[in-house]
Amino acid sequence: METVESLKRRINTAEDLHSLVRTMKALAAVNIRQLEHAVESLGDYRRTIELGLRVVLRQRGRGSVKTRTAPQQTLGAIVFGSDQGMCGQLNDQIVAFALQHISGLNIPAERRTALAIGARAAARLEDAGERLEATLPVAGSASGITPLVQDMLLHVERWHTEQHVDHIVVFYCEHLSRAAYRTQRLDLLPIDRRWLQDLEQEKWPTHILPIFTMDAERLFSALVRQYLFVSLYRACAESLASENASRLAAMRGAERSIGDKIGELTGLFHQQRQMTVTEELLDIAAGFEALIEESS
Repeated sequence: METVESLKRRINTAEDLHSLVRTMKALAAVNIRQLEHAVESLGDYRRTIELGLRVVLRQRGRGSVKTRTAPQQTLGAIVFGSDQGMCGQLNDQIVAFALQHISGLNIPAERRTALAIGARAAARLEDAGERLEATLPVAGSASGITPLVQDMLLHVERWHTEQHVDHIVVFYCEHLSRAAYRTQRLDLLPIDRRWLQDLEQEKWPTHILPIFTMDAERLFSALVRQYLFVSLYRACAESLASENASRLAAMRGAERSIGDKIGELTGLFHQQRQMTVTEELLDIAAGFEALIEESS
């Protein structure tokens, strides 16, 4: 049976761990809120880009826009996972989701390439036999998303111009609530023709139609680049929020388990201390009786 001192040490260790878990849970909640704000702000920017595309499309048309009209022959996949653990089944779920959709496209493995965001997602993709071009680290916070997106855009541009990849798909987890998310797929390139048609046909929100003076091709290309940036930024923010949501759920479970363990150890501590006190009292009583017998 453990001594009172060893039980006290175990209780102190469990309480320290309990405090650490509470801190991690609070950090995850703060990160989720920051990322939610980032996604909300991004919606306004995306709407501005769509308005710009509507103006350009009305003047230049969609004739020279490369859109999805024929089966794609090559595939580039971007899969968002995590670098750190303690985020539940997030990596397993997103990789399984991505592999299921990739296999359904019927594109041979030699014509597929992938970019993994997060070492844990990369390991699972490699175990499944997917060819990885590179693995990029996950953004640690909202401030780290922009540099990561810029790196991803360099890979996208290289796929498009050098490797002639004609279909680029993004797989990520979309954050739903404080501790919930779902897997999502985004067809990044080529641009969806129906989406462009819907943009062009939407009624302008005011009675005055805007005009532009710069070259239409240059303006359209700049707007498309911003559209790609916004799409990848949102996927990155949603994935990071989902990772924190999964970690928040894991920390809640850990907090309950550690709390139960502290209660169990505390009960044993009080029981053992009571037994120790009882034994000491019995020893004192026995010694007192022995003294009485000697004196008599």
